[in-house]
Amino acid sequence: MIRVLLADDQSLVRAGFKALLDAQPDIGVAGEAADGDEAVRMVRELRPDVVLMDIRMPLLDGLAATRAITGQPDLNDVKVVMLTTFELDEYVFEAIRSGASGFLVKDTEPEELLRAVRAVVHGDALLSPGVTRRLIAEFAARSKEPAGPEPLGGLTEREREVMALVGIGLSNEEIARRLVVSPLTAKTHVSRTMVKLGARDRAQLVVLAYESGLVRPGWLG
Repeated sequence: MIRVLLADDQSLVRAGFKALLDAQPDIGVAGEAADGDEAVRMVRELRPDVVLMDIRMPLLDGLAATRAITGQPDLNDVKVVMLTTFELDEYVFEAIRSGASGFLVKDTEPEELLRAVRAVVHGDALLSPGVTRRLIAEFAARSKEPAGPEPLGGLTEREREVMALVGIGLSNEEIARRLVVSPLTAKTHVSRTMVKLGARDRAQLVVLAYESGLVRPGWLG
């Protein structure tokens, strides 16, 4: 059972998500929070698998709450998915850097929300390639100057190659085709790279790809 915490200051939004999620045989709502402070407290108490976190909330906003959650090593298995009204909300990019596993617009189709919850638990790509590439392009424009390749010293050449392809927004299937390997092999390389770098998920791998200089803005081939 995938346990989800809903963090949104609008009770109607929470009620809609709860009805959808609780109707699934493999997903259940573990709790609800109306502000960021409550969300952080409930994550510590309930240890959900996924937090659906609204960006704009009172007391402590979703961005600060995400930092508080992802900054604790003992909560490393908790995945945070940001909820926003606008697909490219400026706060989303900082949220990704802070450890959020991705984001969804609030009016997303129910099937997409369910797919996202299931995908993020397994560390798979959360966003569609098109949305991912737009996100990466915007993130790249805002990102700081590359720190250099030193943090990637523990990676093999193939792992660097795979990380670069993740960094330009390719899915496991697209990476497999590019490298002429099986999708399972591509997924294995991605997983090993995340483990070596201590990345929570693919979203953080994208951030590291840019911040290390492995991928540069404009490399969206």
